[in-house]
Amino acid sequence: MQPLSFMKLFWLLLLATLLPVAAQTNASSPAAESPAVEKHTAEIRTECINGRRCICGKVIQIVPGGLVVESGYTDLLKPEFNESWVVSERAAVKRDPKLLERAEPASPCIGTIFLTDIPKRPKVKLYEYVVLQAYPAGTYTYIPVPGVDKTIRKFAAGLDTAVNIRLGTDVK
Repeated sequence: MQPLSFMKLFWLLLLATLLPVAAQTNASSPAAESPAVEKHTAEIRTECINGRRCICGKVIQIVPGGLVVESGYTDLLKPEFNESWVVSERAAVKRDPKLLERAEPASPCIGTIFLTDIPKRPKVKLYEYVVLQAYPAGTYTYIPVPGVDKTIRKFAAGLDTAVNIRLGTDVK
C-alpha cells in the first residue's frame, strides 16, 4: 500500500507543476508578434548586420546616452591596440584625411558619429580612443558648440539595441 500512495503523490506533484505551464498561452506574451512585425524586425536586423562598422576613433564628447567619436583612426586596428576596447589618449595614432568609408560590413567607420550601448568597463575618458564593432541605429543631434546643431550617424555597440532603436522600441 505504501508504494502506491507514494506513486500517487509523485503523479499529483508532477501534474500540479505541469498544469500551469500548459495553461499559459503565447497570445499575452510580448514576444508573440504578428508575422508582419517579425518580418520587419528581421529585415532591420539584417540591415544592421550589413551596415555594421568598426568604430575606431577619438572620444570628443561624453554625454549621458553615449559618446561622440571622431572615427577613422585605422591605426587603432593594429594588434598592439586590440587588448581593450579603450585605448589611452597617449597612443601614437594618426587619422588619414583622404580615407573613404567603404559600404562593406565591418569596414572602418569614417567621420563623427554617436556611439551608444557601450561596455560599462573600463570607463572611457575624454580624448581616449575606442575600438569596437557597432551597428547603425539612426541619427543623433550633436552640439559641437552652443548654438550649432549637427546631425550625425548613431551607432549602437549591441545588435539588439540597434534593432530596438530603429524599431522605436528602445527598452532599458
